[in-house]
Amino acid sequence: MLFLSSPIGLGHARRDLAIAQRLRHLHPDLRIDWLAQHPVTRVLGDAGERVHPASAWLASESAHIESESGEHDLRVFQAIRDMDEIAVNNFMVFHDVVEQTPYDLVIGDEAWEVDYFLHENPELKRFSFAWLTDFVGWLPMPDLGDREALLTADYNAEMLEQRARHRRIRDRQVFVGNPADIVDESFGPGLPNIREWTVAHYEFAGYVTGFEPPSAEEVARSRRELGYGTDVVLCIVAVGGSGVGEPLLRRVLDAVPPARARLPELRFLVVTGPRIDPTSLPSVDGVELRGYVADLYLRMAAADVAVVQGGLTTTMELAAARVPFLYVPLRHHFEQSVHVHHRLQNYRAGRRVDYDDARDPEWLAEAIVKQVGSEVASLPVESGGAERAAAMLQELL
Repeated sequence: MLFLSSPIGLGHARRDLAIAQRLRHLHPDLRIDWLAQHPVTRVLGDAGERVHPASAWLASESAHIESESGEHDLRVFQAIRDMDEIAVNNFMVFHDVVEQTPYDLVIGDEAWEVDYFLHENPELKRFSFAWLTDFVGWLPMPDLGDREALLTADYNAEMLEQRARHRRIRDRQVFVGNPADIVDESFGPGLPNIREWTVAHYEFAGYVTGFEPPSAEEVARSRRELGYGTDVVLCIVAVGGSGVGEPLLRRVLDAVPPARARLPELRFLVVTGPRIDPTSLPSVDGVELRGYVADLYLRMAAADVAVVQGGLTTTMELAAARVPFLYVPLRHHFEQSVHVHHRLQNYRAGRRVDYDDARDPEWLAEAIVKQVGSEVASLPVESGGAERAAAMLQELL
């Protein structure tokens, strides 16, 4: 089996590993190769997985996304549109790999280029192909005008036409979530409703956390391992696996002194991730800077409060651990601003913060301190998503 895991953030890697482990449980003789890029390869290496050597030939999607970003601003739809050269290169790497090895199953977790070019060249499909995603539908950001609305609708229309014309390309379509997690919006003028179309065409695994919510004993042990006692109020700050989150980290660092003036026992653990150098950030009293942290979900569960970007995985991990948190979606990032926000509203989890508000250190400090000890009224995050996804996929082996 060949697993393709999107490199845009680390959330795909965590859930894909969980699904892979359940597939091995169902098929002990299963061999899994991974065609992946940094930072996903970092996670896979830590897990002892086999990364296909051809992964070295892939062009970096993360680097492209970072090059397209501004100050906590990423016009992600436009960035995807400008990625044609990378997409063609990476599809050709994929094509060479599957030509050399007769895989029984290919799983693409938001492997957009593979899905697109297989639909355009259906004769190249000689294996079972399963598609995983946690959102459906490109959506325009309102302040970007009519042109973006027309383009997103055109992209959606092309996808709908591809699916209608070549249904055999995706042998399984698995949505990582539930029907209520899908936005109740239109694909565009004259096009179907996104939720209705997705419910009619996808299977639903429920959310895939890749872990069970840690027990109180595990949380206490994690705090000890991090070096924080019970007398400390711990705020963890994280911006995911890409390098676009540095401006938010700097905003939080500016807010540390006024936050600690309000709550002296408050300490900050700032996790920069694998693509931001911790030494590039200023040293601030009461702050520990770390780069990549394995099992970050367990460290997050040990926090009293958190500040994060609007990525789905980190926010849902905090929701599952029932930790109060602020989330700051990247501006013009339709997935974080619309799809993820909609899902978090369903779970009644987290408090959304606009980046413009976070520019004021005093305002942000007050928002962080107010979250400490606040009642968490979010709904429980279901478990068993990895098992359900694996049960759907194993039928293709």
